[in-house]
Amino acid sequence: MSYKIITISRQFGSGGRTIGKEVAEKLGVPCYDQELIAMMADESGFSEEQVKELDEKEVRKKLITTRAERALNSSYMQSALWIAQEKVIQELAEKGPCVIVGRCADRILKDREDTLRVFIHADQDKRAERIVEVYGERDEAPLHRVREKDKLRENYYERYTRDQWGDARNFHIALDSGELGIEFCVELLEKLYKAE
Repeated sequence: MSYKIITISRQFGSGGRTIGKEVAEKLGVPCYDQELIAMMADESGFSEEQVKELDEKEVRKKLITTRAERALNSSYMQSALWIAQEKVIQELAEKGPCVIVGRCADRILKDREDTLRVFIHADQDKRAERIVEVYGERDEAPLHRVREKDKLRENYYERYTRDQWGDARNFHIALDSGELGIEFCVELLEKLYKAE
């Protein structure tokens, strides 16, 4: 099977973003991750700040005064943002070969036969260690931060896809970056992408 697109879903701190960027670089294709925020803002009409605010979480209470207003505004904005996200990801897939990190791209592109759907995971302790080493996370207990971010991703994924986040049935391959290492994961995905 020959693939044109790789989607990478990942646990926080597993190195999924790094793996995605390195695979894209080796393949000579674009990698879309944080760049999607600007694209989604353009598509939805929201500001980049609003897109970031709604990314994986509810609208902050300080933006809206009453509970009813909060519920209506949050629901509308999240629905509009999801529609924009789907459209942007589908257009990128049509445009040409690429790597897309996060944003439920695995489910948005689930019906495309040319898409390799990947899940990157690792042991919690290794991920906590990684966020301290790579991101300099020290303000909160690293294990708490890992669990918190994973819960936000899980809630976001399940709310919009109605599928279970991290369920192996949604992916072609799941890689334990803590055991296999970032470089091995990159090399393996490069080989899978190029396999005929």
